[in-house]
Amino acid sequence: MPVTKASKSTKPAAAARFRHALTCGLAVLSLCGAVGALSVLSGKVQAATLPDAAMDMPAATASTPQKVVLAGGCFWGMQAVFEHVRGVTHVVAGYAGGTKDTADYETVSTGSTGHAESVEITYDPARVSFGQLLKVYFQVAHDPTELNRQGPDSGTQYRSSIFFTSPEQQKVAAAYIAQLDHAKTFDMPIVTQVVPLQGFYEAEAYHQDYAEQHPDNPYIAINDLPKLADLQNELPSLYVSK
Repeated sequence: MPVTKASKSTKPAAAARFRHALTCGLAVLSLCGAVGALSVLSGKVQAATLPDAAMDMPAATASTPQKVVLAGGCFWGMQAVFEHVRGVTHVVAGYAGGTKDTADYETVSTGSTGHAESVEITYDPARVSFGQLLKVYFQVAHDPTELNRQGPDSGTQYRSSIFFTSPEQQKVAAAYIAQLDHAKTFDMPIVTQVVPLQGFYEAEAYHQDYAEQHPDNPYIAINDLPKLADLQNELPSLYVSK
């Protein structure tokens, strides 16, 4: 279950948020002049709609909530994307892959904790399947061919990883990766890890819904808002307004 961090004073939170902006690439962005030139930092390698998962979990007859934890770069953008997916009822930014005692932004940012910036997605399997969530994940949420980085963000804390919560999720995720690789959907092999979830720890409050609250932040405007546009344009049947 997610662990809620104790609230921090405004000054430390603001300082950490500034450091996160730098880590996520604002220092790089400030050196480049035009938004058009900067768009290449998104790391997306394909534009065509991905195929549906050949193996998927059957549609549920009852709306019993399910959860999965996904990592794919800065959790600001991941949270923003999945909050606009049909059938998703709740998305929390946090950390997965390490232990509870190192699950804070300052420590995770060192890249030495085993944690990845992640999102815990709660969804209604009667409205969206696990395979459809993976399609969003691989299609628009991140670039699964980048090893230990996403766009301007580098380090193991930005790795691509599916933290499954059931054997069924593990099978579907592994099968979909094999399906996409076999079809050579991407220019490079998929490097996404498929590993069991050992624990998910909620990130600090100032990280939650960051993209929604700060749409004018240059990092958000360049790296994350295009993902929302791609979701709406490329997968319209799965997109919902928030």
